[in-house]
Amino acid sequence: MDRFYSLSHSSIDFHFKQTPRDFVVEEVPLYEFCGEGEHLVLCIRKKGISTLELVSMIAKYLGIKNKEIGYAGLKDKHAMTKQYISLHKKYEAKMDEFEHEDVKILSKTYHNNKIRIGHLSGNKFYIKLKKVNPTAGRKIDEALKNIAAYGMPNYFGYQRFGTDGNNHIDGEKIAKGEKKERNPKVKQLLISAYQSHLFNLWLSRRLEINTLIQNFEVKELEPLLNMPKDELLKMKAQKHPFKLISGDIMEHYPHGRLFEFCGEENDFVRFNERDISVTGLLCGKKTRLASGIAREIEKDFDDTIDEDGSRRYAWVFPKDIDGRYRSEEAQYELNFYLPKGSYATVLIEELAKRKINE
Repeated sequence: MDRFYSLSHSSIDFHFKQTPRDFVVEEVPLYEFCGEGEHLVLCIRKKGISTLELVSMIAKYLGIKNKEIGYAGLKDKHAMTKQYISLHKKYEAKMDEFEHEDVKILSKTYHNNKIRIGHLSGNKFYIKLKKVNPTAGRKIDEALKNIAAYGMPNYFGYQRFGTDGNNHIDGEKIAKGEKKERNPKVKQLLISAYQSHLFNLWLSRRLEINTLIQNFEVKELEPLLNMPKDELLKMKAQKHPFKLISGDIMEHYPHGRLFEFCGEENDFVRFNERDISVTGLLCGKKTRLASGIAREIEKDFDDTIDEDGSRRYAWVFPKDIDGRYRSEEAQYELNFYLPKGSYATVLIEELAKRKINE
């Protein structure tokens, strides 16, 4: 089922229907393929087909198991997408004869290793917004400039939670032993949805705190947030829209080691310069927890489950943002790059929220 947005407020309005014509994704590999080795690497363009459907289709065609085909990430079904897959080069001749009306092999090369989940830098997007009037076009321009300057919250998109949006409910039950799931991949998917749900709730709370910090004086904030006055003063003084809190777990950006934020001036500068970013918790075992005031907030969105946890960037910085308003078609076209794990649909929703709030 296509995802459809109709977002408006007074004179602002745009429509976005997630279809292959209006939503184009291009995968950016983590590394260059060396051009030799036992693994055949295919660059494939597909339309209206999910990555898992593509893998199953090719596996069936070759008479092999799905797990013999490597891929770096799951691409949306309701889009035109370009991504890379790998398989043993002994299947090259047969793949040269592969045909499907919604799948085209654009190029091929070779590599020493199989492509594995996570082996991508990020994705480039081309998106078309419809029914955009001139006023909305100008406001989108300004909102994109703001996102380019400061970044955006890194929510998990609706795709994470299944067609009905409730995968996290089953995931919680499975994680707590209240429900069984025999398929290990489905089990992992559902538990991950529960972890993602808690992350999104935590991030919403942090953004709510940011709004309060921006709109109220310190003396009014003390009873609202139950934080020490000196911490509130530090947050009020921060220029970035996402306010760092003592005890936050930071990570070098776009990848690197974790470390604790202790309020040092240099860390504010590095955050503003996109050298580091703040992270949120994906609950579970073997993961680092925030401390101090940041942990007091985080623990309300934590849970003890028999699954490995991790940290996820709470704030990301889209790159190569380019927007064009087409007055004749009443459309707005935009291109941008997001790091792996970030959702273009979240940028669209954030764009709408920033428009509305201006």
